[in-house]
Amino acid sequence: MAAPRATLRDVLTTTGHPLGTRFLTLTVFLSQTANLVVPARGGDAVRAYVLQARREVPYPAGFASLAVERGFDLAAIVALGTVATGWLVAADPTALSTVIGGEARPALLAASGVAAATLLAGGLTLLVANTDRSLGGRLRAAVDDHPRLQRATGAVLDGAGDIAVVARNPRALLTIGGGSLVIWALDVATAVLVLAALHSGLAAGPLLAVGTLAVSVGNLAKILPLSQGGVGLYEAAFTGIVVALSPTTAGIALAAAVVDHALKNVITLVGGGVAVAVLGISPSTAARRGADSDTAATTTVATAEDPATEHGSAVDIELDGGSDEPRGTDD
Repeated sequence: MAAPRATLRDVLTTTGHPLGTRFLTLTVFLSQTANLVVPARGGDAVRAYVLQARREVPYPAGFASLAVERGFDLAAIVALGTVATGWLVAADPTALSTVIGGEARPALLAASGVAAATLLAGGLTLLVANTDRSLGGRLRAAVDDHPRLQRATGAVLDGAGDIAVVARNPRALLTIGGGSLVIWALDVATAVLVLAALHSGLAAGPLLAVGTLAVSVGNLAKILPLSQGGVGLYEAAFTGIVVALSPTTAGIALAAAVVDHALKNVITLVGGGVAVAVLGISPSTAARRGADSDTAATTTVATAEDPATEHGSAVDIELDGGSDEPRGTDD
């Protein structure tokens, strides 16, 4: 479900690209709508394209903001799922084995794999950002005799530099992490209210725990773009968890999953429609133009004859712990 993303604003502000909440909210709705209608999560490229086309945010910074936001979102989902799992196991030590031995096992294993990868990637990012600040210079030196590789490496290092800036800022980490937790807590609350409305037969405490775990596993299971908008993957994982951990029938659990996912997708599509009207960009057009953003990023990073000048030196500064002055705010 798309939502006004204060976390995206915080990420861009931390990396020197402060933008207004209204514009970023429209951008997120447009990109999430594209994810529903364009194959292979084309909305990810849409966001970077709109940021560059309308606010001149470099492609590397746009993709870096997406990577940071996605990382925090996954961490928030994992955290909520872990808390819910602990709650359920504390109440019934056999709860976890029941899920593993049931029909929800594939979804749970997939979610666990995504969670492990998220924690590993986050840990490595923090480690590299805080200990090896000369990495940019060494990589640049390694491709010094290859102009094309210099440009591509510069684009990657620009994005990595923006990620490193966030990783080294404890206040930004807390602010962005807290924002992600609030957003996903609201996502969980929607599913819990739907389950309650359909008379799941669960008391308030178990309903909250089961609903939280079901939403967490469902969202982690649909990370891979195996279906359009995650339709089917989310519902299957959600239903399997609810049935395995509660007396709720498969019919009610599936209905809750369908209604929950449909509500969030409808909100996304409505917001996307508003974004199209205000920004004047269709999701399909933006996705098509955004698909070429990798090439645009490499040419943006090195416009001078010597890639070590201008953006090249900025990359090294970013990886060495410095930062550029923030751009003007956007209303």
